[in-house]
Amino acid sequence: MKPLWSLFFVVLSVSIDQTSKFWVEANLALHTPVEVLPFLAFFRTYNTGIAFSFLSFMDGTWLIVLTLAIMVFVLWLWWRTEAERAFSLAGFALVFGGALGNLIDRLLYGHVVDFIQFHTANWSFAIFNLADCFISVGAGLILLDELVWMRRGGERAPDNKEK
Repeated sequence: MKPLWSLFFVVLSVSIDQTSKFWVEANLALHTPVEVLPFLAFFRTYNTGIAFSFLSFMDGTWLIVLTLAIMVFVLWLWWRTEAERAFSLAGFALVFGGALGNLIDRLLYGHVVDFIQFHTANWSFAIFNLADCFISVGAGLILLDELVWMRRGGERAPDNKEK
């Protein structure tokens, strides 16, 4: 049985993501920057593709199917991960929660709500949302756990199926 605490990360990430997007939709004008720091602004925009507007030419139905396929793969990886691999379990939960948050947007609105913009006077990074942050942090936790696990000489436990 997988630790139930990892499911908490899914619920928490989806809740924070959807609450932030609700606030953004209610309080920020579309395509109007609100400077927070000299390098950070809130800038509400919509992404009809996936990361960095990749695949924005695709029909939304295909993006939903692709997202669901990725989520199933992440669940499979999570299921196969040993219970003592806490960073990986948390990482898979954050990736899944972030993907679910963006999937909810796509199902409700036909696009993903993005609003975080890092920038300088001459340069701007892609605009993203908290679900994207959760996905990135989750992926980082998984990579970190794999590197530490390999460094310690760990191997994946064999599937022990009782007969």
